[in-house]
Amino acid sequence: MAKVLVTGGCGFVGRHLVARLVERGDDVRVIDVCEHPGLSPDAEYRRASILDPAAVESALEGVDRLYHVAGIAHLWTRNRAHFDDVNRRGTETVIGAAVRKGTPRIVHCSTESILLPKKVNGHAISEDHVLPLRDLPGPYTRSKYLGEQAALQAARAGADLVVVNPTVPVGAGDANMTPPAEMLALFLKGGSPFFLDFTMNLVDVRDVADGIVLGGDNGRAGERYILGGENIRLRDLLALVEQMSGRKMPKRTIPASLALAAGVYGDIVSRVTKKRPAATREGILLALRSAPFDSSKAKNELGYRPRPIEQAIREELEWLIERQGVSRSGAPASLPSFRQEARVKSSN
Repeated sequence: MAKVLVTGGCGFVGRHLVARLVERGDDVRVIDVCEHPGLSPDAEYRRASILDPAAVESALEGVDRLYHVAGIAHLWTRNRAHFDDVNRRGTETVIGAAVRKGTPRIVHCSTESILLPKKVNGHAISEDHVLPLRDLPGPYTRSKYLGEQAALQAARAGADLVVVNPTVPVGAGDANMTPPAEMLALFLKGGSPFFLDFTMNLVDVRDVADGIVLGGDNGRAGERYILGGENIRLRDLLALVEQMSGRKMPKRTIPASLALAAGVYGDIVSRVTKKRPAATREGILLALRSAPFDSSKAKNELGYRPRPIEQAIREELEWLIERQGVSRSGAPASLPSFRQEARVKSSN
């Protein structure tokens, strides 16, 4: 049984990771600035910030393995400086403390969005793709990029550290309403008559948790691993959502130029209202850069085996509908095969 620390263990991915670690018998400690009723009661919880060096040092006492999952997962905050504070400086604080403590193994959870190319070339994205900082489209991706660079620098200096890059996790219980949950909730409410069609890679959040554990068990120090699921166009996802929920989804696409203008407008208005916009400039730019992802490295080296995402999507839709307090209407008695009807292209 290993003694492990999970930063951000109360978040969407973090809770599933904690549950997986507890299930396999690890002694789990969690630090997070928030509490969550869904956190496993078998985990030790400490309310602390990753920006508090003393709290981080204390939490690392006796730890065999660190899973650094904490971070801002949204594309908008009231204060843009918070992205850099948490995603870059917080990572430097946590990784630096772990290195000083001599923590035997470190897993840093990054994101796939920092791998999206400025110019789409039609090829699937692998771990070898590296962008310069100037090509990142906004404060979220820049902060995550710099956080990952700090982790990789520690690995180059000798730390036994692995980086994992989950794609877009889906599943029930995303209480923080990360971008995929916000998007699905918007369409379920009929909040948009149009959509910007793009490719995304969706992955069951439980598979992300499994992949993070596998990264800690089998990953090579200094390497990054994409934890993806299935590549799908938004138009096909909306068709599936319509079939599962019985709610009409938009059929008309919006031109890229108009979508980008809406994102810029949303950013401007949000600075005045201090409310999260429906779309941000950075989010639209990421959608316009969209490309399929290739998880073959994680499959071959870690033993990563993501499941089809149909069930996770169904569970997230049911959770969102229940959260909205609106009963399902007109949902089909039986759902068609995801692979047959949604024309999903599996990642390699």
